Amino acid sequence: MTDATQQSLNNLIHLTISSDLGGLRLDVALQRLLPEHSRSRLQAWIKSGLVTVDGKVSTAKTKVWGGEKVSVDVQVKPETYAFTAQDIPLDIVYEDDHILVVNKPAGMVVHPAAGNWEGTLLNALLFHSPQLHDVPRAGIVHRLDKETSGLLVVAKTLNAQTHLVRQLQARTVKREYRAIVWGQLWRNGVVDQPLGRDPRSRTKMAINRMGKPAVTRYEILERFSVQTYLRCNLETGRTHQIRVHMQHLKAPLVGDPVYGFRGIVPIRAMTQTLRDAVSQFHRQALHAIKLGLVHPATNEFMEWQIELADDMKVLLEAMRHEDVRDDEEDFELSMEPYLADEDYEYDDDDLFDDGDEEDDADFDNEEDV
Repeated sequence: MTDATQQSLNNLIHLTISSDLGGLRLDVALQRLLPEHSRSRLQAWIKSGLVTVDGKVSTAKTKVWGGEKVSVDVQVKPETYAFTAQDIPLDIVYEDDHILVVNKPAGMVVHPAAGNWEGTLLNALLFHSPQLHDVPRAGIVHRLDKETSGLLVVAKTLNAQTHLVRQLQARTVKREYRAIVWGQLWRNGVVDQPLGRDPRSRTKMAINRMGKPAVTRYEILERFSVQTYLRCNLETGRTHQIRVHMQHLKAPLVGDPVYGFRGIVPIRAMTQTLRDAVSQFHRQALHAIKLGLVHPATNEFMEWQIELADDMKVLLEAMRHEDVRDDEEDFELSMEPYLADEDYEYDDDDLFDDGDEEDDADFDNEEDV
């Protein structure tokens, strides 16, 4: 169809427009020469100045007549590198031939998704253990939110992955969290409220009578003038479970940009030291501190516990040094959303949705808390 000559140097492609393409628009001619790229993508590259004709930037409507020398700076789609190994440090708590337990820092996404195609835990795992290329989803069987820190288990073999998934489905994996919430909770309790998509915003979860069962047990560890330090245990592992359940108690997590409340911070009830500590805390105060499961090879129960994340330690110490005022005024929690939905950076709940319903069911108990 065309006698165009082509040479690729890195991402730069050099083309010669053949005579049989004469009279066509530049974008149409390029689509004939580069059928692997959509016309809209080629138009975007032309508009961005990534395409030159005889050394000059052109427009998509520019007519070509044959013989022109065209250079195209091909932009690789970011998802191309989603499953690429990257040398990212990992805080490994335990590892053998079958499983790996890692302490995920706040700020790290577990699995590549829109807006986070690289720099994820999955990329780091593939570098650390190249054999994970042969395990679906690089051995990931559950997850934590980007801004939640703490323990995750990863399967290093297919058999181990199947074993762990079955434990998650049977709800026998023990998961304990530490949380710092706004307000004063006065007794230990259980939140047994089903969770589903928020009908007003699909990027969020909400108490939903048509949702899936979700149970969170919480225990008060310390109570302060305007915050409470909690131990939370999951009986189920739904997306954003602890965050939504704490919101349901009108005791949202400190720092939660999605399930917090706009008018919540009781400035007058805090010292300047605590105000500073809160203002410098830029994530939800949630940490997966303990993990227990049956080892997939030995069938022995194993348990790991780590220290509280450093930033939560700092916040907790500031709270502990807060003097409780005798004349402290009660404060009401506003029910206004903390953020408008459009301000919420989507943390994809469908990370593992690959169209295989049976496969998706395996991960029905993964938490994204």
